[in-house]
Amino acid sequence: MASPSIVWFRDDLRLTDNPALRAALDREEPIVALYVLDEESDGVRRIGGAARWWLHGSLASLGERLEERGGQLVLRRGRAAEVVPAVVDEVGAGAVFWNRRYGGVEREIDAGLKEKLRDDGVTVASFAANLLYEPWTVRTQSDKPYGVYSPFARAVQKLPAPRPPMPEARKVPGFDGHVDGDELGAWDLLPTKPDWAGGLRETWEPGEPAAKTRLREFLDDDLGDYSTYRDEFAGGATSNLSPRLRWGEVSPYQVWHDTIEHRGSGEHARSASGFLSELVWREFAWHVTYHSPDIATVNWRRNFDAFPWPRLNRAHLETWQQGRTGVAVVDAGMRQLWKTGVMHNRVRMVTASFLIKNLLIDWRHGEQWFWDCLVDADAASNPFNWQWVAGSGADAAPYFRVFNPDTQRKKFDPHDEYVREWAPEFLSENPPEPMVDLSETRRRALDAYAHVRHGG
Repeated sequence: MASPSIVWFRDDLRLTDNPALRAALDREEPIVALYVLDEESDGVRRIGGAARWWLHGSLASLGERLEERGGQLVLRRGRAAEVVPAVVDEVGAGAVFWNRRYGGVEREIDAGLKEKLRDDGVTVASFAANLLYEPWTVRTQSDKPYGVYSPFARAVQKLPAPRPPMPEARKVPGFDGHVDGDELGAWDLLPTKPDWAGGLRETWEPGEPAAKTRLREFLDDDLGDYSTYRDEFAGGATSNLSPRLRWGEVSPYQVWHDTIEHRGSGEHARSASGFLSELVWREFAWHVTYHSPDIATVNWRRNFDAFPWPRLNRAHLETWQQGRTGVAVVDAGMRQLWKTGVMHNRVRMVTASFLIKNLLIDWRHGEQWFWDCLVDADAASNPFNWQWVAGSGADAAPYFRVFNPDTQRKKFDPHDEYVREWAPEFLSENPPEPMVDLSETRRRALDAYAHVRHGG
């Protein structure tokens, strides 16, 4: 009798360059494609509202593509440590394959499952699919993880080039037996009361086909302008691949090698190198998170625990969340975030700096808001970048760096295209007044940072 292979999909919702799926195909047995919505395991962070919307669309797309190729996506909800063995028993699986995750809790779950299933005589294998460099393979000369980006980037340049991407699975042999699964709609991933996702639907089409299309468009149309226009808030030269990478609709290997093929020469080559460095920054965020899995809640620089945060002003926090601060770029960014589920990367830094340094609100409140509002909310990049702005993280911005929103607006939105789209009232004869004085609150922030620098 056939002993099916289970391919456990997680953050790799694609049929191209999927090593776990490829291993199952090579085994030449029927395949059960499984996705587990695990919101019950201790320590697993529940994904935010915008990310849940994206997950629904990406799973729907993956399910359709599997059916077109002869397979079926089985959806289950519950603790992965219980669900996966249960499905193994139900279908009599002889092998389970997955692509690796790098969060602390997720690694513990996967290690426990691997041990249990192997003890039961099941073949289990995991693969590198979502990072170019495994976090434990990049070490300093003293055999420690890196905490500064530049030497990390130099170290990975000395490693072997990332492997080429694997071909798309054109046929997926389905399992003939019965296996129960949930209906995707029963998971309530989509907002209904109220339905606030209209802007997300207008902006995005989740799924692997749209991800491949966007990668091609970016490389053909925008890559050459990336270095010149990437920082302009309304420049249009950014890749918009962050949610695609977060959900694994496209792999970093595909992005890396396709970019190399389009590299060209001169300014085009410099743009390509700049873009690839952003992929390496993503790798660095996961490298740090792998070694510091509590990065979403704990200061990476522990001396920052002495930072004298004042009592939380909830009215100020809500004003920032709603984009009503009276500061043009901050309000434009926060409104873009709410409607589209993303924000230009430099505007993310500006809005984060305003919350942390001008309002003196703990970075964790901002990180949680972004976690709930971003379609690309990533367990490494989101807290890592918030800590970078705060000054508490790895390779952090200097304590005295306080982004001035007005200066950033003049430099990177000189024609007010971005402000006009998202906060047009600032172009009226009577623009809103800022909720705080930028110069005064900058001085207050520097005084607070001095408290940390001098040991509290």
